[in-house]
Amino acid sequence: MGKLAVYKYVSMMFLVVQIVVTAFTITALFGGDSNPIGNTSRAMLVYILPFLIIANLLLLIYWLIRKRWLYALIPLVTVACCIPYIGTIFQFGSLDKEADKQPGLKIATYNVAMFGRETSGFMALDILAEIRRQKVDVLCMQEYNETSGDKRNSESYKEYFPYMQVGREDMVIFSRYPIKKSKTILFDDTNNSAMWADIDVKGQEIRVFNVHLQTTGINRTLRQAAKMQMNNQEVQSGRLLDVIYGNYTLGLMFRVGQAVTVANEKRSSEKPCIVCGDFNDVPYSYVYNTMLGNMVDGFKECGSGFMYTMRDSKKPVRIDYIFHDESLKGLTYYKGELTNSDHFPVFMKIAL
Repeated sequence: MGKLAVYKYVSMMFLVVQIVVTAFTITALFGGDSNPIGNTSRAMLVYILPFLIIANLLLLIYWLIRKRWLYALIPLVTVACCIPYIGTIFQFGSLDKEADKQPGLKIATYNVAMFGRETSGFMALDILAEIRRQKVDVLCMQEYNETSGDKRNSESYKEYFPYMQVGREDMVIFSRYPIKKSKTILFDDTNNSAMWADIDVKGQEIRVFNVHLQTTGINRTLRQAAKMQMNNQEVQSGRLLDVIYGNYTLGLMFRVGQAVTVANEKRSSEKPCIVCGDFNDVPYSYVYNTMLGNMVDGFKECGSGFMYTMRDSKKPVRIDYIFHDESLKGLTYYKGELTNSDHFPVFMKIAL
């Protein structure tokens, strides 16, 4: 086989790869529009969308090196179609720190992971110190734990946050403004939940949702597998992958129903809404789109740089969010660098 024939063969193989990657990428972009119930494979393509974008960029470089300008248009157009998705995890420009000094409502969401179940109360106080430094007006916590040894964490917080509303025992909203009304939203067959509180901000009532959707179950499965290995029990990789996939799809089904419940509750509100919390799902997924609805993703509006909210270096994903009604305007959006949990806190300043 001559060199020309080899080049043609290699080019044909790369073209086939390009077509497959492009098809998967476009399908993934619209995967979040499909209800995962009965269509799990398409919906889950969203989770590998970053890798598909990287694959397109590598193929673009290949076609440019080979000077195949027509073929280079395929990955170029495909990546261009992904710009709205890229905007949910990366924003160019720097954070406008001066905007944070403008009048408005400073809100934060933080999954505190039960404060590590420590008994001294130090972790809760450490978080409070950072919240005060950030001048937060409303704080939504998930996986909240009221007691640390013989101390009540709410007692530590009430000097800075005179108002507090508890939903389910691990969900709480702290506020520097009066809370007029609240509601707990329980989910069927799970310990996860949501809540909302109507907060009177200088005469304007804002309904703030605090949401904690079903977990993926991956960490729990991996911990169980590690425990079995420590006890000298055999863990088959194929079986482990089956369990991980099964738990993940089951969690996804739960999150879909929970997201619909919260979205319906939000639509029934006559007050401007802010929705925040730990959604346990990635941008552009069906759960993300359902929760977002016609609201504004705060990070896309006024965020900066690469946004991820999990501290695990192996899972740099964004699963904690702050959304708001179109009648409100975002000023700043960023994550904090606290290390008290497996999540980062997310902060946003909103002009009312």
